[in-house]
Amino acid sequence: MSAEQHLEHKRQALEQQSDLLREKEKRLRCDLAIQASTAIRFQLEKQIEQTETELNELAQQLDALEQALSTGRLYRALLKLGYRKQAQAFRRFIEAHSVAAFLIHGSLYYGQRWLLNRLVIQHVPNITTGKIVRIELSRIARRSDSAALWRELGGRVGLGRQSSNLEIAERVYQWWRTQNVLLIIYDVDCLSEDFLEEIIRDFWLPLAAKVRETTSQVNQFKLLMFLVDYDGCAGRWNIPFVEKLEPTSKPHNPVKLPGITEFSEDELTNWLEFAADELPTKLIDEVEETIQGILKNSDNGIPERALGEICHLSGCNWYEQEEKWLRL
Repeated sequence: MSAEQHLEHKRQALEQQSDLLREKEKRLRCDLAIQASTAIRFQLEKQIEQTETELNELAQQLDALEQALSTGRLYRALLKLGYRKQAQAFRRFIEAHSVAAFLIHGSLYYGQRWLLNRLVIQHVPNITTGKIVRIELSRIARRSDSAALWRELGGRVGLGRQSSNLEIAERVYQWWRTQNVLLIIYDVDCLSEDFLEEIIRDFWLPLAAKVRETTSQVNQFKLLMFLVDYDGCAGRWNIPFVEKLEPTSKPHNPVKLPGITEFSEDELTNWLEFAADELPTKLIDEVEETIQGILKNSDNGIPERALGEICHLSGCNWYEQEEKWLRL
């Protein structure tokens, strides 16, 4: 049962309970109207008061559930907005290969983390049941300090902080033999070009090669790595990224997904029409007005700002929902 189905069942149960309480209150009031005894009237009044309290509590629970259901519908709708080229490219690669690395890149506030979560949730959801290693380079790395990353990565995989890159790769390989493995390196824009090339050359390529040699003999667990660039610089570096999947190719180097761009007016129009059943009516009653408002308040379609504006128009707060929606 999905989370939404669970909430819907809970809502139905609460509505049934609320109906029973309203019927109880109605009967109590009828009894009160014909009762002459002061003592019995007092008891009935107390029962009515208690029933009203329970009804108010149920109403609050139902309001909260309805808000959660509405937010869930909005979330599903937002997963269909934009990023079409990135999603298509990712899907082509992931359907062909169980071992792959991807560069997600774009300018600041272009929704790199949102896209990462969207790709995983929509296309490889089972990978989150395995090992997940997350590294935030903005916290640990300077452009010239490659040792900081290796220390952090060694610690994250349960090895000593002086472990070599090959020892780290071997630990990840051993994980992969029994489960899916997801590696995420955020803020690669904090690195130098040479440092990112070092990570690919000395860690990813040996690891991917060893896994591919074993894949046909042992299992089909997935090994994926994401490099997340919040500045858009890594895509311009002279690193041999793969940009096109050939029918017979087995790419070892990371795949450079298309750079993230702003949401266009046409994208927003098509989305509002396509996702109308899951969106609040105030968004779709005046489509043109809604689109112009989104573009105006998102600096002409900058993705994260557009997502925030859509949430605002839908009666929820993007910043409150962001951490609930973005599990990676």
